[in-house]
Amino acid sequence: MPSPFPGMDPFLEHPVFFGGLHSSMIAYLREFMQPLLPEPYYAEIADRVWVELTHRYVEPDVNLLRSPNAPTTAAPSGGVAVASAKGTKPVVVHVPWEERRETSLQIFTRLDDRERLVTSIEVLSLANKMSGEQGRELYLRKQREVLDGKIHLVEIDLLRSGVHTTAVPLVHAVEQAGPFDYHVCVHRFDRREDYFVYPILLTDRLPTIDVPLLPGDEPAAVDLQAVFERCYDTGPYRRRVRYAENAPTPPLSAELAAWATERLRAANLLA
Repeated sequence: MPSPFPGMDPFLEHPVFFGGLHSSMIAYLREFMQPLLPEPYYAEIADRVWVELTHRYVEPDVNLLRSPNAPTTAAPSGGVAVASAKGTKPVVVHVPWEERRETSLQIFTRLDDRERLVTSIEVLSLANKMSGEQGRELYLRKQREVLDGKIHLVEIDLLRSGVHTTAVPLVHAVEQAGPFDYHVCVHRFDRREDYFVYPILLTDRLPTIDVPLLPGDEPAAVDLQAVFERCYDTGPYRRRVRYAENAPTPPLSAELAAWATERLRAANLLA
């Protein structure tokens, strides 16, 4: 069944749902782009892997407790003796870490007997937009490497929360493109001072974007709304998202909340 919203579904920004949506967007972007790319271009998925401290609550392995009725040992001075740490065994302090994996899409072409990376396509994740997260540090490092090289960069931000992360400076984007809830930023290596920004409001359909190829070749026109709709249709969202019981994260303004309620009623997802 189709999404109840004309473009991005704000309920899917919740961390419980966005990880799956992120992976699906990359997979279906490859599916949509492959037939659009002229020979000898092709699209392939790339992985970025790291480990970080998990945010899940884990019961401690060891609880060090002292009974309130435990006797104390008097010191010669009349005070309470403190047991010496000399010769004691170490306490195992368990710090849970977990592997994190993100995918991106890369456009290559064949030049003689070698392959050349032409365009890197990123769907920003929650970790990319959270200050202090290792996922953000790794993303910004890769972003800088791409911007410094002869590679086009396409960044798709479908998250209203977090720190502005795409390559275009936020103040310039808002001044020249207007306010937006989501956006796409395209940076061409052959036009270093220009950022092609697609501003997207929550009430908008997702745009068709031009994915640049090498100079002289026409860009590939990718319908992001069609990609999102395939993600939604093949995903668990109609069965899993409890539209009637929850609110989007982050919350909507009063005006947008009223608009969202009407959309959900029209889709028979609210009483």
